[in-house]
Amino acid sequence: MSTMNEQEKHFKHPSFYPGDAPETEHPFSLYISVWILLFVLSGFSYMVDYINVEGYLRWFLVTVFAFLKAGLVVGVFMHMAWERMAFLYAITLPPLFLLALAGILAVDGAFVYYIRDLFMSLTPS
Repeated sequence: MSTMNEQEKHFKHPSFYPGDAPETEHPFSLYISVWILLFVLSGFSYMVDYINVEGYLRWFLVTVFAFLKAGLVVGVFMHMAWERMAFLYAITLPPLFLLALAGILAVDGAFVYYIRDLFMSLTPS
């Protein structure tokens, strides 16, 4: 049986320990293919306007294409696809903080309406 030393037991992700892992570059073809895909998705987005799609379908398609393009840019060009914790902190935490803020403000707004109704009602009690 072979024994593993302490460094082999625990995997250290290279993005968190840049000095421990050899530098690797992504292939240039990856960036070219993403650029081409971004141009294709932009073309689809412009075609939605060109063929006069109207109503909710138009907004749905434009939003889907925008999210797809944003995901490609964030994932490949910002290297978030290879760094899970950075993706978690940059993408998921800000919306969670905004939802918490919206919840706090909703409770505050409901309290303001309650106080207004309590003290400013036109009917005497």
